[in-house]
Amino acid sequence: MPKFRRYFNPNLMISLAFLSIILLGTLLLLLPAASRSHTSCGFLTALFTATSTTCVTGLSLVDTYTQWSGFGQIVILCLIQIGGLGFMSVASILIFLFRGRVGLSGQMLMAQSLGASGMKDIVQLQKWMLRACLAVESAGTLLLTFRFLPVYGFVRAVRLGLFHAVSAFCNAGFDLFGFLEPGSSVMHFQHDPWVLLTLSVLIILGSLGFLVWDEVLKVRRWRKLSVYTKLVLIMTFVLTVGGCLLIYLCEYDNALTLGAMSGPDKWLNAFFQSVTLRTAGFAGISQKNLTECGKAFSMILMLIGGSSGSTAGGLKTVTMMVILLFLWSRMRGKTVVTVFHRSIPAGLVLNALSIFGLMISLAFLGAMVITATSPVSLTEAAYESVSAIATVGLSCDVTSRMSVPAKLLIILYMYFGRVGVLTISLGFLHPHAAEPRYRYADTSLLIG
Repeated sequence: MPKFRRYFNPNLMISLAFLSIILLGTLLLLLPAASRSHTSCGFLTALFTATSTTCVTGLSLVDTYTQWSGFGQIVILCLIQIGGLGFMSVASILIFLFRGRVGLSGQMLMAQSLGASGMKDIVQLQKWMLRACLAVESAGTLLLTFRFLPVYGFVRAVRLGLFHAVSAFCNAGFDLFGFLEPGSSVMHFQHDPWVLLTLSVLIILGSLGFLVWDEVLKVRRWRKLSVYTKLVLIMTFVLTVGGCLLIYLCEYDNALTLGAMSGPDKWLNAFFQSVTLRTAGFAGISQKNLTECGKAFSMILMLIGGSSGSTAGGLKTVTMMVILLFLWSRMRGKTVVTVFHRSIPAGLVLNALSIFGLMISLAFLGAMVITATSPVSLTEAAYESVSAIATVGLSCDVTSRMSVPAKLLIILYMYFGRVGVLTISLGFLHPHAAEPRYRYADTSLLIG
C-alpha cells in the first residue's frame, strides 16, 4: 500500500477536518459583512460561534438574529449542516454529483463518520442517509413554514422554517426568534403544540442515528432488530417519557417555569424540555429559573445525550445502557455483562466506563474553572460545563458573563464533545497502538 495509506487514521482525519471547518467558519464570521452592524464581531465571538455551530452545540455569546446579517446567518446554517451530518457526508454530496468514485480512504472516513462498524455497502448507506436527511429536513421546513406563514409572511416564514428545521434535526439549538425577544429561544411558543412537537420530532429523529434508521426501515420487526438498535430505541423511549415525568414533578409548581401554565401546556413543555435536553439546546422554559432538582436532573439528561452515529452528542444512550448493565451484573455477582441473550465484550464495557469517567471529570473540572474565574454560582457553572461537553447548548444565561479563560475552556469542551473524547484520544494519542510485549505480575488492592 502507499505510505500515506499505511498510516491513514480516520479518527485523526475527522478531528482535523472539524478543526479546519471551525477555523474557516471563524474567518467568515469575522468579516464585517457577517454582522448587522457591518463591523467585525471580534475574534473570540467569531471563534466561539463557529465552534458552537460546527459542533452543533447552541451556546452563544450573542443573539443569532440581532448580531448576524443574512450572510452571517447563512454561514451559521451551513456550519450547522456540516457539523450535524459530518464533513464526510457533506463532501460525499460533491463526489456523488460529479459521479466520482469513493476510494478506500474515503469509505473508511464515511464508516467512521456514520459510526458504522464495517465498510460493507457504506457508499449505498451514505447515499440513503443523505436522501433521508433531505426528506426529513424538507418535511420539517414545510410544517414550520405553514405554521409561520399566517403570522410572518411568506419570505420570513420560509427562512424561519428552513433554519429551525435544520437546527432541530442537527440538534444545534440555534434560533432566529431574536426579533421577538433577543435570547428568548422558543419560549414565545410555549403554548404552540405545532411548533414544539414538530421540533421535538426532528430532534428525536436526528438523535437516533442513521444506522438505526436504516435497520428499522428495512427490518420492521422487533425480534429481528440488532441488540444495538433495540437498546437505542429502549433508552430513547425511557429517557424521553421518564424525563418528561420527572421534569413535570420537579417544576409543576414553579411559577417561573411550568407553574403558571395550564395542565396540557405543562405536559407539553415538560415533554419538550425532556427532548431538547438530549443535546438539542432549544429553551422552551427559562433554564436559570429551574429548581435545583430540575437543574440536577437536566444535567443528567444532557450528559447522556443521543445515540452514536447521530447528530447528537453526550455519552450516548447505549454507552449509558452498557454502564447500567455492568453495574447490575456486578451487583448480582456476575462477571459477564449480558443483554437479549448476548454477551457484551469486556473491551466495550471498559470503553464505556472510560468515556463516562472522563466526561464526568471534565464536566466537574470545567465547573470549577468557570466558577473560580467568573461571577457565577457552582450550579450555573456546572450547567454550562455539562452543556458544552455534551454539545447541548442550554444555559442559565451565564455564557456572555464568563471570563475569557472560561470561554476558551467552553470552546475546547464543545470541540471535544462533538468530535468525541474517544475519537480524539485514538486519533492523536494512539494512532498505531500495539500489544505490550510483557506483563507485570498482579497485585492485590483494597477496593471499597
